[in-house]
Amino acid sequence: MYRLFFALSVLSVVLHGETTAFAEDQTDTERTDRITVAPADWPWWRGPTGYGVAPPGRKPPLEWNETDNVVWKSHIQGHGHGSPTVVGEQIFLASADREHGIQTVLCYDRNTGQALWQTVVHRGGLSTEGNKKTSQASSTVACDGHRVFVNFLNNGAAHTTALNRDGKILWQQKITDYVVHQGYGSSPTLYESLVIVSADNKGGGAIAALDRVTGNFIWKVERPEKPNYTSPIIVRAGGQVQLVLVGCDLVSSYAPLTGNSLWSIDGATTECVTSTVTDGHFVFTSGGYPRNHVSAVRTDGSGEIVWENDTRVYVPSMLVYNEFLYAVLDAGVAVCWKCDTGEQMWKHRLGGTFTASLVRVGDLIHATNEDGRTFVFEASPQAFELVAENELGDEVFATPTICGGHIYMRIAKYTDEVRRETLYCIGHTD
Repeated sequence: MYRLFFALSVLSVVLHGETTAFAEDQTDTERTDRITVAPADWPWWRGPTGYGVAPPGRKPPLEWNETDNVVWKSHIQGHGHGSPTVVGEQIFLASADREHGIQTVLCYDRNTGQALWQTVVHRGGLSTEGNKKTSQASSTVACDGHRVFVNFLNNGAAHTTALNRDGKILWQQKITDYVVHQGYGSSPTLYESLVIVSADNKGGGAIAALDRVTGNFIWKVERPEKPNYTSPIIVRAGGQVQLVLVGCDLVSSYAPLTGNSLWSIDGATTECVTSTVTDGHFVFTSGGYPRNHVSAVRTDGSGEIVWENDTRVYVPSMLVYNEFLYAVLDAGVAVCWKCDTGEQMWKHRLGGTFTASLVRVGDLIHATNEDGRTFVFEASPQAFELVAENELGDEVFATPTICGGHIYMRIAKYTDEVRRETLYCIGHTD
């Protein structure tokens, strides 16, 4: 039995926070709440919709390798698993350099790949604990068109930092103390005038909304003392806008402007990594510890779990398209389920281990495994149909960014056992 409970109020609301401000002139702190990004941009984790869907427009090539359809490539200073964020003529990337003890935001020219600036966000304080696959820069940067926002785990706490588009730090806010279990990889979410961040951990974490201009807390809700790694996701479902966070043995929905609990159920497992998706009726959750599960939960507050299975989709986030749910298991198997019933339509082994999430481009799904092999297959419930298979690099953990007819990939290669990362822009070069 799943226990449904409705919270009458948020556990903790903070109206004023201790924000570290860096801006030296009024122009950096103007009251600009509007999110101004172009249709061909990829402004935050999982793209404009938050569900891993490339914006409409020119399609990228189906085939590429080290020499074919590479528009440009650029060296990445440091290491990380965060995806590229593309806004206007700029690309933003979080990175960490253990040798120099720094966590940074990097900026590149979208057209040429030229490095434009590098800003050190934290110096020292990098964690040495966690899963061997983890990085100290696993968050994907978010950009509202005016500022960029990044989450870092540093010196035993989760912090959110805002920079302007020239790389100047505007403010920095400590979200909560953080006890490392596997690592930290939650990415910031933007909604109206807010940047919303989460930091679940076994020491007791929080989900919080900060004013995008000032960095002050608007609301903050305490979370259970359990490790979890998901990012907060805005869904439009059940007739309202909801902020959904999965994990800590819960599926939780909050009002994004206030932090008030809309509904919460005992419906997930403890540790989740994937970001939830919705078809407007259900939110689809998945997790991998201490049990494997994929489930469909009604978004109307009824607490009903419509269907559930024990498939292990722990790290790569799923996709919803035309009433069907698509996933790739960590162990390298692609699968398609019917959204409303959970009926399995097909299952196909791709091979390899997967960390990167799925990205849909029109009717095609891109799935990249840790060996740098990208499978492109039809988003169709009829049968699995492979369209293309491409290989680039030795190691890939970051989800590709696909927009404006290009694919931006964070690729690692080993030379004499030394790991180096490169940012690739893949596109039609003919």
